[in-house]
Amino acid sequence: MKKSRFTESQIVGILKEADSGVAVNEIWRKHGISSATYYKWKAKYGGLEVSELVRVKELEAENSQLKRMYANLALENEAIKAVLKKL
Repeated sequence: MKKSRFTESQIVGILKEADSGVAVNEIWRKHGISSATYYKWKAKYGGLEVSELVRVKELEAENSQLKRMYANLALENEAIKAVLKKL
């Protein structure tokens, strides 16, 4: 996936600009983005503050770590059951 030129905090700042009353066409031109990009960002990040965005990223990282832990434990559990079944 292509890396964005903008950080997530910059994206939130651009969206806040539009909320403050600046014309959306001017925002597209000023930041060099397409209308599709703007509306995609608005759907994904609309209404978020930077602090909320940081918290969401932390929760996503924690969730992925817990999923990996669960997968490892499930594999160990299946291996133990297979060994006990043979005995």
